[in-house]
Amino acid sequence: MKIEVRNVSKAFKKNIVLEDVNITFEDGYIYGFKGRNGSGKTVLLKIICGIYKATKGQVLYDEKEYNKATEYVPEVRALIEKPCFFPDLTGFENLKLLAKIQNKIGEKEIINALEEVNLIEEKDKKFSKYSLGMKQKLGIAQVIMENPHILILDEPFNALEKESVEKIKKFLLKEREKGKIIIISSHMEGDLESFADKIFNFEGGKVE
Repeated sequence: MKIEVRNVSKAFKKNIVLEDVNITFEDGYIYGFKGRNGSGKTVLLKIICGIYKATKGQVLYDEKEYNKATEYVPEVRALIEKPCFFPDLTGFENLKLLAKIQNKIGEKEIINALEEVNLIEEKDKKFSKYSLGMKQKLGIAQVIMENPHILILDEPFNALEKESVEKIKKFLLKEREKGKIIIISSHMEGDLESFADKIFNFEGGKVE
């Protein structure tokens, strides 16, 4: 699959957040979005996912523009901004509920995802009792559990301990070898340099 961001600009009223962005994403690569908070990384991720519409330009998935179609972008799972789940359900129950939407996976795949993010021991704890790091892990687990072709992770390593960060990076490297497209944003030095194949720098609405 190929994702093409063509001449994309985004403005909120008179505030230009992104200006004439052109990026192509291809199978088998990890792409990093680097820049300070507010530099437009999350906005572009939302445009790629179809959550926002670009003020100008297009996002094409194998030449199809889903923002002008009546269907959702296929094979995409994303964690963007703060993970939100039902507070009175456990981590496992939340993922099980989400899995029912498409009925593609069972409990085994959910358990595997929780193990990959180092959350298996807290799977039966209510989400309201989760720490910030646990909430972040649950958000990553919901991205990976259905084995999507495109994984989009916005600041995924926030509040995570070093052991979990390294484990998740190793998992993402394995997913890259399977030919997947992985897009990760971060404002932290060192989060991306060790394992991203291509890093795009965001500054002043421009992307290089």
